[in-house]
Amino acid sequence: MTIQMIINNAIKRLKAEGKLLTPDFYAEAFCKEAQRAKMSVEDCNHLEKFKNMLSKDFQKDLKSYRINTMSEFVRFLISKLNRTNPTKCADTLEAETLLCKRILQVITILHNKEASELAQKSIELLENEATPQQLSSFRQRWVNFLTTYDDTFLEKLKALGSIDNSDLKKSIENLHIVKEVCNTNDSELDLQKISKLLVASFVPSIASSVNDKIADISEKIKKDPHLLETTTMEQEIKAAISLRIALDKASVKEMVESIDGVLDKLSLRLIDMIESSDNSNAEVQAIKKELESYTEESATNFRIAHKKLFTIAVALEENTELLSKDLKGHNEDVAILSARVKKLEHELEKAKKDSKEDFLTKLYNKRALDEFLEFKEAEYKRYGRDYAIVMFDLDHFKNVNDTYGHEAGDAVLAAFAKILKKDARSVDIVGRFGGEEFLALLSNTDRKGGAVFAQKVLTDVQKARFMYKGKRIKVTASAGVSERAQHISLEATINSADEYLYLAKKNGRNRVEYKK
Repeated sequence: MTIQMIINNAIKRLKAEGKLLTPDFYAEAFCKEAQRAKMSVEDCNHLEKFKNMLSKDFQKDLKSYRINTMSEFVRFLISKLNRTNPTKCADTLEAETLLCKRILQVITILHNKEASELAQKSIELLENEATPQQLSSFRQRWVNFLTTYDDTFLEKLKALGSIDNSDLKKSIENLHIVKEVCNTNDSELDLQKISKLLVASFVPSIASSVNDKIADISEKIKKDPHLLETTTMEQEIKAAISLRIALDKASVKEMVESIDGVLDKLSLRLIDMIESSDNSNAEVQAIKKELESYTEESATNFRIAHKKLFTIAVALEENTELLSKDLKGHNEDVAILSARVKKLEHELEKAKKDSKEDFLTKLYNKRALDEFLEFKEAEYKRYGRDYAIVMFDLDHFKNVNDTYGHEAGDAVLAAFAKILKKDARSVDIVGRFGGEEFLALLSNTDRKGGAVFAQKVLTDVQKARFMYKGKRIKVTASAGVSERAQHISLEATINSADEYLYLAKKNGRNRVEYKK
């Protein structure tokens, strides 16, 4: 192909795309036609040559911005230069780093072990010229510390003085116990007060009387508090404490035995009351009379518990009358709950529609695919960036559901989705178009490139082992490919891909069809 032919094709391309014959549009169309003709033209290679002269970071930015023309390249460089002020950036960065170090040094001397250790590690990180990834990781650790820090432990000190959460030193100075301990020597402790507290602690908390042995030890301590400093008295005090615990245990055992019979009868009567609807109130009254009939002698050490049981019976008598009313309102409550369930089901259905992810395959759903297609179409109309659409359909999928069940069918769809996602590039969009039909949107790809991708997916599907409950399911797929540049609209491109998919199934399935 000659240069003149390329020029003619470039002019035709501009007319087909509806673009004016400007130098920029003409240069872009000329280079595309030259590349299509596989002819190397030096004027078309300036962009790549200049790209290779930039740093790797700039080259990475160029890829993300999809720079394809010299005019776009120049605008990119101008925007970078306008935002760059090396001297100011360097000075600001140095000042901010120094400020961070000083703040961290302050934190290391604060009274929090976790914050001090984290601050010391952060200083080491700054001094060793850490990477942005390392700095970001430590920033997250500081965020975690900030959100999980809890100083409620200081509330425990409120009983000893006023607490200032913003001033730890001031809080310590306000503690009464600290002042008392600091102003008192161990040799000056008031043994008389200690002896009184100790004697009071010997009294059993449950048992009604004090043992003779405990009474003797208490009397000795009252007469001579200095006995507390002797080893012999220490042993006697330990024995008194053990005896006090034993007395309480014996008293509790006696109380439990005295009330066991009452509790057994009460539980049986309550069960009978619930089973009989008409006589329940009379039964509760009988329980009350029976509790009243128990003599004080049979529960001498458990009067309070007996009184509480009697109170329960009275409450049951009063509340039983409300039982029938509550049961009558039960049907109304069920109706209200049923309405709430229906409302929640409606909201759940709406949430599913609003979601952009297919719940089964975890790919994009049709709603999300429609949005990506509109976005890609806008890119094509504005910048002329071509794209390809590939429609996939699982062959004989109905037979899978009929033979192995719908759960097996769902498993096959999910497995196919994983293959499709694995084979796609990071810039490609793949999703479930409906039922067993999937769609792939391939950026900067013509129909031949789309066919290569589709064939790779079909080959991987044929190689894969689709297993369900120990049984292998044979699965194949068909595909149809179309290119946007070959059609008048987005809808026409989608319809074309669907028609080629139908042709692939008609021609024997497990194959790719597109315009050769």
